[in-house]
Amino acid sequence: RLRAGDFDEVTKDVLTTATSIYRCLIVTQLPFPESLIIETKLARRAWREALGVAGISVQLTPSLVKMMTRRTSHVRGELKTKMRGLTASFYGFRASRSIGAVRANRTLAEGLKEGASFVLRYDWEMKSGVYKSDLIQSGINDMWFANCVDEGIVYAEYFDPLPVEMMALVLTVVKCCIDEWITGVREDIKFASIAYSPVYAVHLESLRRFEERTAAYKLLGRISNNLLDVARFHAGVNPISTRVTVDRFADEIFDDAIREYELETRAARGDDCQDVEVGDGQC
Repeated sequence: RLRAGDFDEVTKDVLTTATSIYRCLIVTQLPFPESLIIETKLARRAWREALGVAGISVQLTPSLVKMMTRRTSHVRGELKTKMRGLTASFYGFRASRSIGAVRANRTLAEGLKEGASFVLRYDWEMKSGVYKSDLIQSGINDMWFANCVDEGIVYAEYFDPLPVEMMALVLTVVKCCIDEWITGVREDIKFASIAYSPVYAVHLESLRRFEERTAAYKLLGRISNNLLDVARFHAGVNPISTRVTVDRFADEIFDDAIREYELETRAARGDDCQDVEVGDGQC
């Protein structure tokens, strides 16, 4: 089996950069490539961009492509590992085999999965705070913005604006982590493409519908900008700019998000508005 050490020093340096770029392309553009052909195209792009960074020319061989494409499932698994502990701690799953703990864990997991409630930040029954869960922020922070030399900072061009594909990937991983608790006792579930690429597709489609439904208010852009700003701050880097801050969702949830934004905006202005209609934009 090939290793990075099998190549000369110049090639190893380019490979290191290209592999990092490839990882970024996977998580921000195509977390679940449908074929080896697509993975190879991403690897070639990563290699070209790495050569541009180095300012040199090194031939890309099939062996080098294979070294990069191995990272496809690896980067997804890395995110899953980081999110496992975050998810358990965030929701309060208990690593106990007592009858009470098992029952509570099972009930919690079922409740979070119902209607994809885990994407919400506030009251699950009121369906408020859609896509504002602090768990999303924690996952992004730990995976890509842990410090000032992490991938989200070094390769900032792939993360600004924060891709909707990456948000969908994080939500899919959270779903997998919750699935591990569905029996009441955590059981390891592999974050396999065959099982979770359809889940990813649902989350991606829901995010795009949310963006379309709330286009007049640019809500998804505001949410993603805030995620990126907080992540950069977590990494010890100033925000790029000063910004204003799995089941399919029913459109009513998106309406609630619009209403929530309107009320928050008016509250910040000190207005006193009642009986707001969705999309009104006025008191």
